[in-house]
Amino acid sequence: MADGRVVAVLGPTNTGKTTYAIERMLGHRTGVIGLPLRLLAREVYDKIVELRGPSVVALVTGEERIVPPRTQYWVCTVEAMPEGMGVDFLAVDEIQLCADPERGHVFTDRLLRARGLHETLFLGADTMRGPISALVDNVSFIRRERMSDLAYAGQKKISRMRPRSAIVGFSVDSVYAMAELLRRQKGGAAVVMGALSPRTRNAQVAMYQQGEVDYLVATDAIGMGLNLDVDHVAFSSLTKFDGRRMRPLQPNELAQIAGRAGRGQKNGTFGVTGDVRPMADDVVDAITNHRFTPLRKLIWRNPMLEFGSVDRLIKSLEAPPDNEWLARAREADDLIALKALSEEAEVMARATNGQSVKLLWDVCRIPDFRGISHQEHANLLGVIFNYMHERGTVPGDWLGRQIRRIDRTDGDIDALSKRLAFIRTWTYVAQRNGWVEDESHWRDETRDVEDRLSDALHAKLTQRFVDRRTSVLLRRLGQKEAMVAEVNDAGEVTVEGEFVGKLEGFRFSQDKGAGAAEAKAIKSAALQALAPHFHLRADRFYNAPDTEIDFTEQGGLMWGDVAVGKLVAGAEPMRPQVDVFVDDVAGPDVAEKVKRRLQHFIDRKVAALFEPLLAMQKDEALTGLAKGFAFRMIEGLGLLPRAAVADEVKSLDQDARGLLRKHGIRFGQFTIFMPALLKPAPTRLRLVVWSLAQGLQEFPESPPPGLVTIPAIKDAPEGTDTMSGYRNAGERAIRIDMVERLADMLRAEDTRGGFEAKADMLSITGMTLEQFAGLMEGLGYRAEKGERVKVKAPVPAPEAAPEEAKPEEAAASEAPADTSDAPAADAAPEEAESAPAAEAPDADAAPADAAPEGDGGESDAPEVEVFYTFTWGRQQRGGPSGRQGKPQGKSQGKPPRKPRAGGKPNRGKQDGPKKQRSFEARPPRKEKAIDPDNPFAAALMGLKDNS
Repeated sequence: MADGRVVAVLGPTNTGKTTYAIERMLGHRTGVIGLPLRLLAREVYDKIVELRGPSVVALVTGEERIVPPRTQYWVCTVEAMPEGMGVDFLAVDEIQLCADPERGHVFTDRLLRARGLHETLFLGADTMRGPISALVDNVSFIRRERMSDLAYAGQKKISRMRPRSAIVGFSVDSVYAMAELLRRQKGGAAVVMGALSPRTRNAQVAMYQQGEVDYLVATDAIGMGLNLDVDHVAFSSLTKFDGRRMRPLQPNELAQIAGRAGRGQKNGTFGVTGDVRPMADDVVDAITNHRFTPLRKLIWRNPMLEFGSVDRLIKSLEAPPDNEWLARAREADDLIALKALSEEAEVMARATNGQSVKLLWDVCRIPDFRGISHQEHANLLGVIFNYMHERGTVPGDWLGRQIRRIDRTDGDIDALSKRLAFIRTWTYVAQRNGWVEDESHWRDETRDVEDRLSDALHAKLTQRFVDRRTSVLLRRLGQKEAMVAEVNDAGEVTVEGEFVGKLEGFRFSQDKGAGAAEAKAIKSAALQALAPHFHLRADRFYNAPDTEIDFTEQGGLMWGDVAVGKLVAGAEPMRPQVDVFVDDVAGPDVAEKVKRRLQHFIDRKVAALFEPLLAMQKDEALTGLAKGFAFRMIEGLGLLPRAAVADEVKSLDQDARGLLRKHGIRFGQFTIFMPALLKPAPTRLRLVVWSLAQGLQEFPESPPPGLVTIPAIKDAPEGTDTMSGYRNAGERAIRIDMVERLADMLRAEDTRGGFEAKADMLSITGMTLEQFAGLMEGLGYRAEKGERVKVKAPVPAPEAAPEEAKPEEAAASEAPADTSDAPAADAAPEEAESAPAAEAPDADAAPADAAPEGDGGESDAPEVEVFYTFTWGRQQRGGPSGRQGKPQGKSQGKPPRKPRAGGKPNRGKQDGPKKQRSFEARPPRKEKAIDPDNPFAAALMGLKDNS
């Protein structure tokens, strides 16, 4: 071949053009080949290294630079092709990209100006014949035919896509969505996108090529010469966003991608999938017969740049072409960045000569890998330029901080992809000659970070989009081979070594990740292997102690943390039955054994917790009315509202009551109950068996143990509060035994004339005065709120010397203040009744004759306190009539007295000295200590602390 010959090798995909160029280059002593993608450049580099060894082959891309000292052959991206090297051979692949709006000006520049000393090859589509003929002198053409046929297969659902298919999308979101769908239906897919690092891309392609997955999801990056074993290409869209707008793909663009199907001598097919409408007949004809509209315009940008000033540089970049075959390129990222930096005062102050302007342009050519925004990219370039201009290099400490910020492998796919995009910026900077100190260190550092992120991204892609289990099982199902299943000691079931589910109790729980195609086969194989394990597990369960079994508040029966059955209603509330959870494949023997064990458990639990009821049921000494009432108590599970059995209670004589009291029955004013059955364990079981007997779908939960009052149990079935051991009273519910204690206290009060709350009343309920008033209203009382002047404690006279104080006065002045809301528990009865029910002298109050701060010594308005007067009010409130629920207090027959002026209720005969004593100011009493043996001591201490 004559020196300097230029050849255009044109034809459709799968014609071996790239392979032909490699062979021609290796026939020369030196050569350069430019490729459209970093991924393809890496693929060609690896191929040449296999043929000639790594010592003579260089790889140069924007972010990767491997240049041995004895380099003969250069494999580059088109943008990174070295200029002016004088190599014997030069080739540019995919030359039809001269018409690409984004990168076309770079390919056009290589077409017009890049030449080898002996041979130049331009590889691409037939559509370039006209422009090459017009723009390149003395060019010859070689036409290569496709080595296999390409046919249109129409529209297919992804679920019916055959193996070895590639589904193409034009956005990251669509690629991920299709990969997720393939994972669920087909076991997974490899993902290939131009934004992936070569390391991640190669790992993903290796999965596909080695048969770990049968499907590939990719962007149009696969159309640029990537050689994959693909039989069918399916388009999920026929439009793409070209950086400015959504536009339909042209037939030649579709053909470039569809041509990846059927490599070598193997025929291929293409089609559409998803919601895409079938291709038009003329488009199909153009693709299958390789007939496309010739290109009429190539994208061009002036290569003769002027660096005299920033403005002159911009003007030269925007110069129009002088050839009808050329069209000026639209504003690229580097020009946008240059214009943005030209408005920065600091940048312009530095870019004052040709050398600094050229440096600024070199910095602006850093690709916007991050893709955040043009302004964000320009700001970063401005920082780099200022460092370069001031110091000559990018500072290592600053560069190290930027790299450390993204040297993390945590996060999801999007986070790792963003970090990979960020590291590409610093990889590009490190690859520029003279831009950083210790270039080899920073190139290795950025490459190591990129490799770690690439491996992490590959792992995340595989984890999210590849279900190895489904892939393996579907492949074995396709081969119609029997699958082997195993069960380990933890009950985990594996089929062909892949986890498919778990044996939970006596039921097989299939892993939720199984697709519809494999679910039936997986379950069949797993249950066959589980048959002997069911019997072994049933034996172990039958011999398990009761401590390993329990019931839930919704009636479930648990063995450890696994549900093995549930309670169902029996003939009587205290004789619940069981329903077991056992797979049919386990057989009736296993089910019967499990049922027998669970029935033993619940029978023993009822016998232990309801022992007082069962003992009373068996007591032959109970006869007549006592026996009938005992039956009512058993029906009520140990608790009966007194109003519901008022007539039966009235008919019981003292002997009958005595017999019933021997069994622990207490005849309370509001409830007839057995105190032993108010404990947490019987209450929990009582609620379950009562709910079963009532046929409830959702069972009420038992109250937390140890609480005297709880929020009122509302919107619940009637009787829930009683079965819970509480009685609703307004907004709160009070425990049954404590409301009876309160009723006992109220019997000593004047319920007609009115009374105030005593300290013991507040103490047993653990309430404030306002809360207690609400409780009393819920029990049928009227609570009348009033205010009065608060009586303050006396203080010593200021003229009295401390040493002359009387013992009684000293004791009064030194006594600690009572800060409780109730009078002291050990006060005399008449004093306690006369004192305010829920208030006491304020320990922090200032003396009466002390001058308040900032007030010239004059006293403020008297301090007032709130009190409540309670009277029985059920009939007045429209409640049910009758004596039930009304305390038998004193003064039952007297008419209520009106409170005196000032808010204090009339205390009847409390005149004279008693009246004065009732309002006498006295030293505050020491609060009565809580008895530690009191069963409610802990609750009272907690309430005291809260108040």
